[in-house]
Amino acid sequence: MSSPTVAIIDIGSNSIKVLVATRDSSGSLLARKTRTIEARIGAGINQRDPRLGDEGRARGLAAITELLADAVPFSPQKFILVATSAVRDAANGADFRAEVRTATGHDIRVLSGNEEANLIGRGLTCDPALANLQDFYVFDLGGGSLECLLFRERAIVQAASLQLGCVRLTERFVKNPAGPMQVAESTALAVYVRDELKRSGFRFPLTAPAAVFTGGSMTTVRVLRAALHGQKMEDTPATIPTATLSSLVNELLPLTLEERKAVPGMPAARADVFPAALVTMLALADYAHIDLFHHSLYNLRWGLAAEALSD
Repeated sequence: MSSPTVAIIDIGSNSIKVLVATRDSSGSLLARKTRTIEARIGAGINQRDPRLGDEGRARGLAAITELLADAVPFSPQKFILVATSAVRDAANGADFRAEVRTATGHDIRVLSGNEEANLIGRGLTCDPALANLQDFYVFDLGGGSLECLLFRERAIVQAASLQLGCVRLTERFVKNPAGPMQVAESTALAVYVRDELKRSGFRFPLTAPAAVFTGGSMTTVRVLRAALHGQKMEDTPATIPTATLSSLVNELLPLTLEERKAVPGMPAARADVFPAALVTMLALADYAHIDLFHHSLYNLRWGLAAEALSD
């Protein structure tokens, strides 16, 4: 008897993703379909009264509808739609959920920050490339939030969800995203990230364990590095030295938006918020004394699939 199949739709602040997954004969999760659409529903989430704009909601609904259609040929026994920071924080998040329900017949589960962090952690433990890691950090930088976890003997001992997403911080610190990021802006952003990490209460051990980074921002770093060498991302090492982040900061922050878009491998939909993402990741690495990140594609969707297929 074949294993059940589940379709996960992850509605993030910057992108909306689908994973159709099942279990193989060994019990490991197997992806049958993955796809990401950059919908940016979280534009404006740093406002005092954050609301999902009409255009963002329309883009979000269109992306969800398209990704649900992508999943249908695999005949999933279950569809799971979840939303994170943008919908969670928006005053009209319930209205958006109602629109999706009316249009698709599917409900959206809004994850708390703690649920999001823990499910990301569960997803990371499904990555076979990380099977030998026992003590490690996990970080996931999205458009609205940064999730931080600490594992000891492959069990989560700390989890925090911080409002340090790259869309949120771009809106807060970058006056003109179409131009170069100013030194004063990047400095203020980095100081803010370090202050928020300190205020969060998340503890970084003096002896730093391995550090795993997932999410679109670090994926973009790896894509850019692959493009520089004329390779596909999956053919490049999955380790990212923090020196690579420093080099990208020096290379990309002085560029205009149009110049950033022209950089080989740069996703056009991320080019405006990517400088803030780089500064955030580098500030985190500096604060936590991390010299190297392990990149993984196993994040929230995989955690949700593992949860759904655990019965």
